[in-house]
Amino acid sequence: MKGSRTKLTPVTRRLVTEVYGRLDYEALGPVYCYEGGDEFWQAKRGPCDRLGSRVAVALKRKLGRGGRSLYVGAGVAELPTLIMETVEIGRTVEPYNLRRAEVAALNSACHSIPLTFRFADAASAKGRFDHLWIVSVLNDPERFPHLSPLSYGQSNPLTLDPLKFEKERRIVRALVAHCMGKLARPGLVTTTTEEVLWIAEWCHRHRVPYRVGKRSYPTALVGDPICFIHIGRADKRAG
Repeated sequence: MKGSRTKLTPVTRRLVTEVYGRLDYEALGPVYCYEGGDEFWQAKRGPCDRLGSRVAVALKRKLGRGGRSLYVGAGVAELPTLIMETVEIGRTVEPYNLRRAEVAALNSACHSIPLTFRFADAASAKGRFDHLWIVSVLNDPERFPHLSPLSYGQSNPLTLDPLKFEKERRIVRALVAHCMGKLARPGLVTTTTEEVLWIAEWCHRHRVPYRVGKRSYPTALVGDPICFIHIGRADKRAG
């Protein structure tokens, strides 16, 4: 499906609206917050659609047709980009998520689209990808409670447990290594500005050139700005 590179097609916009309208927000409430799930989604549903679509447009300008994208920890906020890739530029997307309830809700809402979320670790993905989406994963406060505060400059030196921090750091480095090892070169990584250092460290270790785009885009749920990293060679369109 051909369309403008500066906006989503009407078909994509309709599908995004339909999928958000079909989501079981009652089931998703406990996944994203411990209490007040209804109020949370009343406030976040619109921004997820609007800000997610803005990122989808930016991503469309950077990706080629017919490639493969690996999404790590993909959820509600990633729907516009996933739908755009699948519907508009004919790409294969593999979104992975370790939260069973969210995967079930997403797959139920996406039944009319060739898009399936996988309840599995993204490290198990097979083959090569030219795009890696890893947003708000490496600094997740629930999964990495000792590492995450350092990412945001909020760590307390009096309470930091160095052994637990080191364990979490090994896990993050291993996840990055597994995912980056699947990325073709040249390739594209979509991540947050707080997570860039993990991708940069891997590139330095493997002597792979990279370039971080100058522009960033706000997100609806966590608030961490999203940016793009071009891997393997400098890209004149980086931004």
